[in-house]
Amino acid sequence: QMTDTPWTHAFHKHIAKTSPEPIGLVVDRAEGPFVYTTDGKRYLDLLSGIGVANIGHAHPRVIAAVERQNRRHHHVMVYGEYIQEEQPLYAQDMAAITPKGLDRVYFTNSGAEAVEGALKTARKATGRAGFVAFEGAYHGDTFGALSVAGNASYQIPFEPLLSPVKLLPFNEPEYLEKIDEGIAAVIVEPVQGEGGVRIPTTGFMTDLAKRCQQTGALLILDEVMTGFGRTGKLFALEHWGITPDLLVLAKALGGGYPLGAFIGSAGLLETLTTDPPLSHVTTFGGHPVSCAAGRAGLSVIQEEKLVTNSRDTGAWFLDRLQKSLGVDPRISEIRGLGMFIGIQFVDAQTTRAFTDRCREEGLLL
Repeated sequence: QMTDTPWTHAFHKHIAKTSPEPIGLVVDRAEGPFVYTTDGKRYLDLLSGIGVANIGHAHPRVIAAVERQNRRHHHVMVYGEYIQEEQPLYAQDMAAITPKGLDRVYFTNSGAEAVEGALKTARKATGRAGFVAFEGAYHGDTFGALSVAGNASYQIPFEPLLSPVKLLPFNEPEYLEKIDEGIAAVIVEPVQGEGGVRIPTTGFMTDLAKRCQQTGALLILDEVMTGFGRTGKLFALEHWGITPDLLVLAKALGGGYPLGAFIGSAGLLETLTTDPPLSHVTTFGGHPVSCAAGRAGLSVIQEEKLVTNSRDTGAWFLDRLQKSLGVDPRISEIRGLGMFIGIQFVDAQTTRAFTDRCREEGLLL
């Protein structure tokens, strides 16, 4: 039940709804792992703003960095022409913590926009048209990102989409031979998020990387949800020991502020520099305030050892869930990696009943 505030009425009257029955928590503030609503309730935020708040909400280090940047300047002109301290320094930070060779960063506003940029780069760099994606995948809701999704119910209302796209079963290596010389890029989440925290085998991921090398298709790794410690490694690619051609990041990248990026080698990213110049631009991508927040957030992850914390706490949490809920016949599987955990129920009604009850008990998931 929504509490009555002036912005509650404005929400109902003027905000475009994304579902027929919005959850309707009226947020007052958020701090650390908690969200506080205007009716005085406190919720433990296991949703983390859908994977954004990896360091919690309103971290003092982020607030200080944002305040400093706010006093200097907001938007001047962002993309690749003017030099603004926080953006190149954050790109340098990214190059230092990602696999060798991923040393050129293109900042965007969001994960979906980063996916779009990666797909465009792959087409232009390879001269090929086709893409491969996987059943159950989610990469965003723009036309290109939606085209490489693995859930038809969200695609059908918006067809025709970008083509050609081959959709392969996830985590089934025998289908990888369908990646051929007509494919510009294969896009994959190292752990499927919206698909239900589905974790591939090491063999599948290494075979996929090998097949891309054999055929000249670029490998785009979408770590929008898995990045920045969520799976118990700084990036999930570390679990599989693979280096993509393009790494897509967002969500926790901005420390709570809107920020995405696709990262590749200098040679690959220079695809967008010429023929024509300004092949791909963005008005707000890499906004200095977002970059300042992201840099501060990364320093918190490193200094507070949050990746190790994610690994250890996640293992403890998964074990507790499996022991307490794993015997329930309404639950078919509990799986996870670090603090990226999914509980699969036998039907949607049970899932909803569970999430509703958890919210009543003060848990957001």
